[in-house]
Amino acid sequence: MSDVTLFQTGNLPAFAKNRELSAVAKALAGGGVQSGKRISIKGGVFRLVHDGKQIAAIEERYLDIVIVNAAEKISRTFYAGAWDPENPAPPDCWSADGEKPDAKANAPQSPSCATCPQNIKGSGAGESRACRFNQRLAVVLANDIEGDVLQLQLPATSIFGKAEGDNYPLQAYARWLAAQSISPEMVVTRMKFDTNKESPKLFFRPVRWLTDSEHATAVEKGQSEDAKRAVTMTVAQVDKVEAKPVVLEGAPPSAKKTTKPKEEPAQEVEEPEVRKEVSSPPAPKKNNLASVVADWDTDD
Repeated sequence: MSDVTLFQTGNLPAFAKNRELSAVAKALAGGGVQSGKRISIKGGVFRLVHDGKQIAAIEERYLDIVIVNAAEKISRTFYAGAWDPENPAPPDCWSADGEKPDAKANAPQSPSCATCPQNIKGSGAGESRACRFNQRLAVVLANDIEGDVLQLQLPATSIFGKAEGDNYPLQAYARWLAAQSISPEMVVTRMKFDTNKESPKLFFRPVRWLTDSEHATAVEKGQSEDAKRAVTMTVAQVDKVEAKPVVLEGAPPSAKKTTKPKEEPAQEVEEPEVRKEVSSPPAPKKNNLASVVADWDTDD
């Protein structure tokens, strides 16, 4: 029996189906075990990413998931330079609540997001804003609800806007569900790409109700530490990308002690001028990613 076969979801004993790591596992791993798994929509393709490396891609233009948790507020992300997928780096500035920069931001652009120059229309390419809106979700695959919690970070184009028939952007989808007293963790959600757009844009719609046992699992997953990290960490943090040290030209100042210069008579200096600051949908088609996600449990 291969390792892959041993650890597939269908072969797990009942006690092993809740794959939240124990204190023993974390202690033996040095206490640094964290989920680094997410779904990327780069290039209009659903991709499974683990610690910044692509594990698998799916050919279908849709993916069925269960949304188990979501960040309470829209986050924001700013990159001073162009994003280079070959050399990923943390954002220069970001905000978890869309109101002020995160305390860990490398280069805060303003004390407040509302007054930030990167929040002005036209500060980015064309008429866009340089600082981008994002919505962080914690999701599980619909055909592997007992599997790993994955982060899904959505761009503004997938968050805002109006419904097109049965296809909803995220906020419109959530409002449609709420109007019928339905929470996202009660249903299987199908997300699919808008094939009329060049940049990746997702639509959402419900597929089916969860069973009682599936719902109980979804609720449990939504309360897990992995879910909490998924909705609070940036993509760079999930991928474990660290900020690169700044390299300065020239030699550093000498550390040798210097002789104290002879004091000159005090002279009056003018003060500098202070300048002012300027109907039931069909059952979901089973996708081929569950076995891949299950295999991750064997990763180092």
